[in-house]
Amino acid sequence: MHNKVYRLALAAIAGATLLTAAPAYADGNVQCKSGPVKNWKPIAKMKKKVWMEGWELLKLQVEGDCYEVYARNESGQSIEAFFHPVTLEKLLVYRRGSEIYRSPTFPK
Repeated sequence: MHNKVYRLALAAIAGATLLTAAPAYADGNVQCKSGPVKNWKPIAKMKKKVWMEGWELLKLQVEGDCYEVYARNESGQSIEAFFHPVTLEKLLVYRRGSEIYRSPTFPK
């Protein structure tokens, strides 16, 4: 009985470790340092910027102090992108959790 409980506890710990060891995506790690919301460009301008990128907008939200965009690019691939809400500069773009674009002005 003791061995069975031990194995069950070990399996639970291993499962919890796998959940916490999952790859970290951009959410929560990106900081735009955008200042007060009153200085941010309106969402409508952000939507136009996404359209100008040639992307199909799926979802647009505020994540921390950045605009976060979920979209499909010209090739139909799902992407996640972060934009500075004051300048609307494209800062980071991820596809399947891997960074595919980083603005030269955005620190590593």
